[in-house]
Amino acid sequence: MTPKIALFDLDYTLLPIDSDHAWNSFTATLGWHDSVEFNQRNDAFYEQYKAGTLNIFEYVHFATQALRQQGAAKSAAAHAQFMASVVHNAIQPQALKLIQQHQSAGDMVAIVTATNEFVTRPIADAFGVPELIAIELARDPQSGWFTGEIAGTPSFREGKVKRVEEWLARRGLAWEQVESTFYSDSMNDLPLLEKVTHPVATNPEDRLRAIALDRGWRILQLF
Repeated sequence: MTPKIALFDLDYTLLPIDSDHAWNSFTATLGWHDSVEFNQRNDAFYEQYKAGTLNIFEYVHFATQALRQQGAAKSAAAHAQFMASVVHNAIQPQALKLIQQHQSAGDMVAIVTATNEFVTRPIADAFGVPELIAIELARDPQSGWFTGEIAGTPSFREGKVKRVEEWLARRGLAWEQVESTFYSDSMNDLPLLEKVTHPVATNPEDRLRAIALDRGWRILQLF
């Protein structure tokens, strides 16, 4: 039988929030930044993301600055607070049910996100998804902590296709050997939506909804 894979974007697809933007805003409430200036830059980067003009390397350097300054222990404690006060309240039963339906059917399930691994690994765990394809953060060989750079190919736009190809290859598989489904809300994910067997425009932004309607793709309004 042909293996089936189910891929999920995270922000505004499985979650009704942008976890990266929300994490940055949360750390501002902890006093980790000059909140006014930081929030302005955070919002500006988010607008660039929505417009499809984001420089992902520049953004990741900005988004990890506080982590690099605060260190591993303090950052981990803060993220636990973020999960408790923000993320768990945002996880909705219909999103969990959708993932569990694919898992019960025997599909290989992965979350594929342009948000970095530090922010998203605990979120993927909360959804019960061990397989996470996220932006990997480079680490300093001496301290073992983040440098502000990206390791390997960022899972962003066309990079998501490459990262999924690498994920499949590690399992001895290729695109033509699997039946694939991808759920996403974002125009940034158009390359991967066009690659899979079954694209599902999920809570789609207006531009993606128009494309989905034109191409006869399934549209799922999860939230």
